[in-house]
Amino acid sequence: MKKISGYNGKNVLVLGIAKSGYAAATLLHKLGAHVIVNDYKPLEENPMAQALSRLGMKVVCGHHPLSLLDGTDLIVKNPGIPYTNVLLQAALQKDIPIITEVELAYEISEAPFIAITGSNGKTTTTTLIFEMLREGRKKPIIAGNIGTVACEVTQEAKPDEHVVIELSSFQLMGTRVFRPKIALFLNLFEAHLDYHGTKEEYGRAKANIFKNQNENDYSVINAEDPEVMKLAASTKGKRIYFSTKQSLPDGACIQDSQLIFCGEPIMPIQDIALPGEHNLENILAAVSAAKLAGVSNEAIQQVLKTFTGVKHRLQYVATVNNRKFYNDSKATNILATQKALSAFVQPVVLLAGGLDRGNEFDELIPYLQHTKAMVLFGQTADKLAKAADAAGIKAVKIVNNLEQAVQEAYTLSKEGDVVLLSPACASWDQFKTFEDRGDMFIQAVHKLV
Repeated sequence: MKKISGYNGKNVLVLGIAKSGYAAATLLHKLGAHVIVNDYKPLEENPMAQALSRLGMKVVCGHHPLSLLDGTDLIVKNPGIPYTNVLLQAALQKDIPIITEVELAYEISEAPFIAITGSNGKTTTTTLIFEMLREGRKKPIIAGNIGTVACEVTQEAKPDEHVVIELSSFQLMGTRVFRPKIALFLNLFEAHLDYHGTKEEYGRAKANIFKNQNENDYSVINAEDPEVMKLAASTKGKRIYFSTKQSLPDGACIQDSQLIFCGEPIMPIQDIALPGEHNLENILAAVSAAKLAGVSNEAIQQVLKTFTGVKHRLQYVATVNNRKFYNDSKATNILATQKALSAFVQPVVLLAGGLDRGNEFDELIPYLQHTKAMVLFGQTADKLAKAADAAGIKAVKIVNNLEQAVQEAYTLSKEGDVVLLSPACASWDQFKTFEDRGDMFIQAVHKLV
C-alpha cells in the first residue's frame, strides 16, 4: 500500500455503509482520518455500523442530520446513494468534495489499474481480461462490482500486479484523480435515468474513466458506438479502437474470420467458445487490454477456447436430450435480451418476464424471428404475450413461476432447440436479485437432467 498523508487529520464523512462503506471507513481510519459514519439503517439492525463503532469511529444511524457536515472536509459515499440525497445536496452547496471508495483504492494502490465501463458486457469483458492475464501470468487482481471491494484488495497490491476492475457510472461520478493505465469504454445505451436524469449525464459519468489519463495510458474505445466515440474524443490516452465491422490496422478487429490485434492474427473466430456476435465486441475489447498488458497470444487463445461465459450472462447450463439450456438472467432490459436472441440461429424457446417498469416490448419483436415458443411469467407476462402475438409466435404459455416455466419450455422444445432464459425485465417482482432468478433456473434445469 502506498503511504499517503492526504487523509491524516482530515474530517471524513462516510455516507452509507454496506461492504464498500465499511471498507472505506476502516481504511480511512488506518490512514489517520477522523471518520464519521452515517447510515440510514438503525444501529441495532446494523452489524457493520456496530463493528465500526467498536473500532472507535463515530457512527450515526437512522437519519441523515445536516449537522454532520459541520467541519467535514470530504464525503466518501456509497455509489448507490443518489446526489439528490438531502445531505449530498447540502454538501454540494458547501463545496465539500464527494468521492466513492474507488478513488481511495486508486490512491493507495501500488499496482496499475485496468478499468472497464459500459452499459452492457462489463462483467464478461472484465472476467475475460482477468482470465487472460492470469493465464499469461501477469498477476491480476479482480476488484469492484464483481470482485472484492477495491480499497480492500489494493491495500495488498504489488507494483508487478494488475487491478482489473469493473466500474459503474455511479462509481465514476465520484472520481477526482482516478487514472487507469488502461481504460475501456464498451458501449452506451439508455440506462439508470432514474439516477442520472438524462442519457447525456449518464454518458458523461461513464466518460470520467478517461478524465485523468495522459499519453502514457491507453484508451480502448468501441469504434461502432458513435456516442462512445464522441465522449472519448477528449482523452489524452493513446486510443485503441475495436470493431467487429471495420478493418483497423492499429486496433482490434475481425478480418478473414480471424481475430486481429494491430495487424497480428490472434486466432480464428470459429475456435472461440463464447457464443453470440455481441460477445465478439467484448472479446475484442478484452484482447486489446490483454495485449497492452503484455499477454501472449497463446494465453489469450487458451482462454477464448475454453471460456463459455460468466454465470447468469448467456451462461451455458446443460444439454438435456439434445436441447441446450442457457441462463441469461442478467438480461434485465430489452437490449440485453435482443443481444441474447441474436446469439442463436437455432430455434429458441424463450423464457421471459419480471418486474413491470411501465414499458412495452415492441422493440423485442424484430429479434424473435428464430423464437418458436415463449414461456412467460411475472408482472410483464401479458405485455410480452402481446409482443409474441405481433411476432407471429403461436406457442405462448403463461405460468406462475420459473420452475414451471422450465418444465413447460422443455415440453415445447425439440431436439436441436435452445432453451433460453433471457427475461428482458428486472427480477424484483418474484426474486431478490437476478442471481437468485438465475440460480432457480439452473436448479430447475438440473431437475430435468
